[in-house]
Amino acid sequence: MRIEHIALYVNNLEKARDFFVKYFTAVSNEGYYNPRTDFRSYFLTFGDGSRLELMTKPDLTDSGDFLNRFGYAHIAFSVGSKEAVDSLTETLKADGYPTISGPRTTGDGYYESCILGFEGNLIEITV
Repeated sequence: MRIEHIALYVNNLEKARDFFVKYFTAVSNEGYYNPRTDFRSYFLTFGDGSRLELMTKPDLTDSGDFLNRFGYAHIAFSVGSKEAVDSLTETLKADGYPTISGPRTTGDGYYESCILGFEGNLIEITV
């Protein structure tokens, strides 16, 4: 068994897609649009075959505090090495994405950093 994909509602669909394409080398499909419901989505595929569906529709509401809410906490990306974690973290920081923690080795042995990506979504970058 494997997870086929994870889905995430976003306000700015194009900006979210561009974020994952630019920083995590995702490949996007052409997108989907349902004119009846005004629902739009993109499927993004990553190098290992994992997929993320980005979705938007009218009248989405914001639940408030991004760091302290129920539900999914973050998306973690393995970039292969400590040097790659450091490099991508610095690139994201230079581009204005706040670093929440790290890069560091956590108590359970992960080398990681956490950044706030587009629309305040927590992104973990790990070896």
